[in-house]
Amino acid sequence: MNQNLIFAPMVAMALLTFAVLGIIPIRRFRAVFGGKITPDDFRLGESARVPAEVALPNRNYMNLLELPTLFFPVCLMFYVTGGVSLAALVLAWAYVALRAVHSVIHITYNGVTHRLVAFALSNVVLIALWGVFAVGVL
Repeated sequence: MNQNLIFAPMVAMALLTFAVLGIIPIRRFRAVFGGKITPDDFRLGESARVPAEVALPNRNYMNLLELPTLFFPVCLMFYVTGGVSLAALVLAWAYVALRAVHSVIHITYNGVTHRLVAFALSNVVLIALWGVFAVGVL
């Protein structure tokens, strides 16, 4: 198996994170120029006046900087140990896909139940990815 294939889902995860990061200023500027908020509403983070459609991309971006911190190192550890397998690749891509679904739900209609299912499934997949790694090296 080509060990470099593990980098593709890592790049996709980074691109997802950058895409969400790009949505934040677009929504903020639109809200400021539309008179819904002022730049001072971001002085200490986000004031209570910041509308949900403006706050959600920022919250989703923070989500993308939390548990994925366990995704990137396990992928690197698969590569370093030469343990990249079909199972690892499927799980890595499933994780990225579920995180993308979570982000789309969170940033668009924000259905809490749907978002929770995508988030929970992504966590199960991440745990499984770590499990595959642990079994492979122990």
